[in-house]
Amino acid sequence: MVTRNQRKITDLLLFAIGIMACVLANQFSGHFPQRWDLTEEKRYSIQPATKELLRNLQETVYLEVYLEGEMPAGFLRLQKSIKETLEEFRVHAGDRLQFQFIDPDQAASAQARQEFYNDLIQKGIQASNVIDTKDGQKTEKVIFPGAVVAQGNRELGVLLLKGNKGAGPDEQLNQSIEGLEYELASAIRALATVDRPRIALIKGHGELENPEIVDLTNSLLDRYQVHNVNLTQGSNLMGYDAALVVKPIQIISEEDKYKLDQFVMNGGKILFFLDALQVEMDSITGAGTYAFPYETNLDDLLFKYGVRINKDLLVDRLSQRYPIITGNVGNQPNINWLNWPFYPLINYSGDHPIVKNLDALSGKFVSSMDTVKAEGITKTPLLFSSQYSRKVDYPVRVSLNELRKEFNPETFNQGPIPLAYLLEGSFTSLYKNRLLPEGVVDNSFKADGEPSKIVVVADGDMLRNDINPKTQQPLPMGFDLATGQEAFANRDFIMNAVSYLLNDQGIINARTKEIKIRPLDTVRIGEERVKWQLINLIVPLILLVIYALARQFWRKRKFASF
Repeated sequence: MVTRNQRKITDLLLFAIGIMACVLANQFSGHFPQRWDLTEEKRYSIQPATKELLRNLQETVYLEVYLEGEMPAGFLRLQKSIKETLEEFRVHAGDRLQFQFIDPDQAASAQARQEFYNDLIQKGIQASNVIDTKDGQKTEKVIFPGAVVAQGNRELGVLLLKGNKGAGPDEQLNQSIEGLEYELASAIRALATVDRPRIALIKGHGELENPEIVDLTNSLLDRYQVHNVNLTQGSNLMGYDAALVVKPIQIISEEDKYKLDQFVMNGGKILFFLDALQVEMDSITGAGTYAFPYETNLDDLLFKYGVRINKDLLVDRLSQRYPIITGNVGNQPNINWLNWPFYPLINYSGDHPIVKNLDALSGKFVSSMDTVKAEGITKTPLLFSSQYSRKVDYPVRVSLNELRKEFNPETFNQGPIPLAYLLEGSFTSLYKNRLLPEGVVDNSFKADGEPSKIVVVADGDMLRNDINPKTQQPLPMGFDLATGQEAFANRDFIMNAVSYLLNDQGIINARTKEIKIRPLDTVRIGEERVKWQLINLIVPLILLVIYALARQFWRKRKFASF
């Protein structure tokens, strides 16, 4: 028979064994941590490429996130998501990743605060003026939804509030949360990579030059090595990872075209930003002018690779505004900003990582595109016009006087029209089964290429930054002269495209993350509020009483035999 003392000793031993098991399990889990993401969309999981990047950090990366203090609920949600993402990063990076949250308003004086604001703006972190209501009082607060990532003596500003502004505040915030991993990981990768990829800016055929592409050049220099390569002077593309062809307006010789072709055959990536028709802006007043084709000699090369840029111009009812003088007020001209259909607002894109959740882009004199047969090539449309657009075939008359007329909405019925394509696969050389261009001697000619990628955009001015007419200083890419703000995502598009081309199935795939919004049904909330309140208050009490009665009954039955 077991005595009371023996039972007590047994209970104490079991209790001690349980404590020791918990201690050992804790020690084991500390050395071999495991994490499970049980959410449907895997919102707390990160890409394998991001994990590899964080595990291989050689120097400590420091992040300062400027979301702290009193903020509206939406920004608090963004702050929480940033913390969760960085904590997940710390699991893989360890002490080589340090971060802190800072309130920009905690400056010693108004002057110091303003200087701090200006410093953040110069680093690319744009401010958001937010009006919030608290205790019946409206307050306005300046919020900087971004971070500065630093490693060694280099630092990089990252704007974390992105997304499509046309989707509404909640959806834009959700899109920003979806893109957190990519924005933070790509910035860390840009700082941590010692041997940065090399990009060639093709020159020699009238391509855009500084200061019209200074923003493009500076943006690329933050993450890549960028060099001007003049093909007409005998330079070649050996040793480069990607090439950019930005609005050539002169004929590209067969020899230079052969260099581009063989660059692709050897696995090089190219981005083409091309105009099909030429419009002289100085001649669009009055009766206007006609758009004529650019003769660049690239049509057969693109056709061989699987796309064609048509000799037409796109007009779109969803367009940007252009200044036009509609009269005089006293001695001063009266300038109105009217929608200019030849400057489409490109706000339709697919789910590809390059364009997912991308804000609207600025287009100028854009042409339509078609695909043609190319064996082994996958063609993915990236950008589209709106559904209220149409094509105007060559010859196209362009006149500002058209702005004074009423547009017939029924004629804008051909959209959406594709404006940009991503081509992926093993391309076939344009010069396969043909004589090489005169003067070319190449013993390493490749007729069938290695796997590669090409982006073709039917707008040569998409990467151009305007020049301030008063100060003659370059404006940011995607700057809207009508509003005086950087309103368009042209820079994001080119940076995403280059990242995708140079980082196959890597960090860029983090842009495919999708976090679903599951809003409550406001109608049912109003109709069933009282019912659910009663259920939440009364049902637990009823269950507790039932449990107590059942336990009392069980105890009586158990001890009745004694």
